[in-house]
Amino acid sequence: MDVVEAKEVCKDGEVRKKTTEPRSTEATSAALLGPRVVVITELEDDSDSSSKAESSEEEDDSRWTEVGKGSDVPTEYWHIQKLVKYMKAGNQTATIVALCCLKDQTLTTEISQIAIRDIGGLEVLVNLLETEDLKCKLGALSVLSQISVNTEIRRTITDLGGVPLLVEILSHPARDLQILAAETIANIAKVDLLDVSRTALMTPMDDLQPEEKQQVLVAKAGAEALWSLSQSTKNKEAMKRAGSMRLLANLIKSIHLDVVIPIMGTIQQCASESKYQLGIRTEGMIADLVRHLSTVTTRTDLKKHCASAIFRCAEDEQTRDLVRQSGGLDPLVKLAKDPAVQLDKPLLAAVTGAIWKCAISPANVRRFDDLNIMPILVGLLKDENEEVLTNVVGGLAECCKHPENRTVLRLNDGIPPLVMLLNGTNAPLLQNVALVLGECAHEMESMEIIDKLDGVRLIWSLLKNPDTLVQANAAWALCPCIQNAKDSGEMVRSFVGGLELIVSLLRSEDIKVLACVCAAIAKIALDRENLAVVTDHGVVPMLAQLVITVPLPVPSSLLTAPLPHNTCLLQPADSPFTSQYLSPPAC
Repeated sequence: MDVVEAKEVCKDGEVRKKTTEPRSTEATSAALLGPRVVVITELEDDSDSSSKAESSEEEDDSRWTEVGKGSDVPTEYWHIQKLVKYMKAGNQTATIVALCCLKDQTLTTEISQIAIRDIGGLEVLVNLLETEDLKCKLGALSVLSQISVNTEIRRTITDLGGVPLLVEILSHPARDLQILAAETIANIAKVDLLDVSRTALMTPMDDLQPEEKQQVLVAKAGAEALWSLSQSTKNKEAMKRAGSMRLLANLIKSIHLDVVIPIMGTIQQCASESKYQLGIRTEGMIADLVRHLSTVTTRTDLKKHCASAIFRCAEDEQTRDLVRQSGGLDPLVKLAKDPAVQLDKPLLAAVTGAIWKCAISPANVRRFDDLNIMPILVGLLKDENEEVLTNVVGGLAECCKHPENRTVLRLNDGIPPLVMLLNGTNAPLLQNVALVLGECAHEMESMEIIDKLDGVRLIWSLLKNPDTLVQANAAWALCPCIQNAKDSGEMVRSFVGGLELIVSLLRSEDIKVLACVCAAIAKIALDRENLAVVTDHGVVPMLAQLVITVPLPVPSSLLTAPLPHNTCLLQPADSPFTSQYLSPPAC
């Protein structure tokens, strides 16, 4: 005979507990068929001595277990357990209905989470992730995404092998599934899945103990999950707050490529964020990036992620210095001239991008010169991939800030392909082409080649490009072209509509465009005939207005524009210009 605890559901929806009279198992089964009474659980009639023994053994258990076994529990506990029982019935329709009802419960409360755990609901939910039925999978994820905020549940899901299943769902075409899986992984990732011992990371897989192998496999799955999550800016911030940098710094040292590659993918995804750039530098990861970049392996994706991470981090001066000090410039040059790498366009783009950003530092350029980088970059100008070309030309622009490299570029016939690139439409590429030709124009021999190839006209035509940085760089490049060209005054006047075009850019709202255009006009106005033309186009009041309205600090180029010195040469004493712009203020 058993004592049965039950609930009675009234017509008004109120739920009341009641204890029935002791009855047999047959009576209990009969009661289950009744419309109002549902049996929830059975309590064994154990002796007092056994109860005391059990309680003493469970004193060190978690509070969760104590709550689950307590007699005074809320009705929600039993209601949720009843739903889980229906979910475990095996009938697909009953499972879906139970999941829908369970999802509507307040699952963020501790008692609800305990109820699911105590009756084995976590095992069922994890198993449902493997089903082919979309509704079952969606319902299970809806529940898991809410209850996985609990530390114990996160650990249990991990132990049940739920992480690989969640990672697999991330590639499912259904967006709802992807979102819920990502949310669940984000919660589970707070468990130190990635906190693997250094011994396990540095020991070959065949030499690991079974438990250590499991740690590495879990770390691999967790790393892949982080990689997927890191594509979202919001997730990057959450990962940073959760202390991901320390874990990434530990895992990147591993010899297991299956762990390192997703970690490296995560790092290169996050490296565009300034906070991550600081963390990568301070956690000493630059040396690890260089080490993996230099490793002899057939896994080109590893090298691509390393080079891409350097490319994104090297905006920072200290990082560029660390790359050089770690010996990272040598493998970059070695990869750039490797014929096999030149066929792998994503890898080549990452490598040339890293070279470009590292070349911003003069000390790195000197090392690149020792490695004879200029002929390699000039050879890559024949590549048809625009991303590769953008990075190659950017690297040339930084290297050509050093006069000796302008000569090397010219002697290696690098100017003609650069001028040809001015006919393209890719804005980032045009920005860099204008820069490198502007640097080359400081050398008289190179300027002659640019002029002969009609390069000045092509640079001038970039002023019509809608991209403001293209406009600014083109105007900046025109300054040395005008200064060093033979008979520059006549050359400028030969461009039909050219002077009107450059004056019209003084209406731009971009400060950099204004500064570069003013610098170019300062060079143009040195020729009296050109000065007269730009004056007719209204350059004087436009420049004067800029002096009044441009916020401090005023770009130095505005101060070099022909106001008032050159312009005053053409103005009579009683002209509107003199009275409006040069008259002293009234006292």
